[in-house]
Amino acid sequence: MRLSDIVLLLNTLWFVGAFIQFSIAQRNTLKILLPREERGNPIAPTLAASVAFLGGMNLPIGLLSLYLLAARPAFFQPVEAQLALFLFFSACHFSQFAYNLPVLMRGGRVGVAYWPVLKGPMLRIFVVDAGLFAANLAVALRPAIAP
Repeated sequence: MRLSDIVLLLNTLWFVGAFIQFSIAQRNTLKILLPREERGNPIAPTLAASVAFLGGMNLPIGLLSLYLLAARPAFFQPVEAQLALFLFFSACHFSQFAYNLPVLMRGGRVGVAYWPVLKGPMLRIFVVDAGLFAANLAVALRPAIAP
């Protein structure tokens, strides 16, 4: 199995997992995002429903990764196509990682705002998105830096 295949498999698992977490397990996600004392807040159900959009955005990215891995379409064979698509996947992971950086810099959860980046599920999300950002970027740039 090539490095690019491993990265596509990890992309698939991660983005489809994000779909499940945000679109199917919305109430569980709410427990991650809100402190216990704020879960009775009247806005909480709206927040739980709104995270479904995050899952909706992650699913097509995961399905694209799966398609590229399983079908190996002809358009994906040229180096330029792989560069573009792996840069796209890298940017997807980076955007999710980057939006946690300011939260981390503020010290994570501040009162009832934000979420704890350095513990629990958010730490896993933060670390995995950083790792997959780097892995996708490495696969994208490998032809440019390989001898």
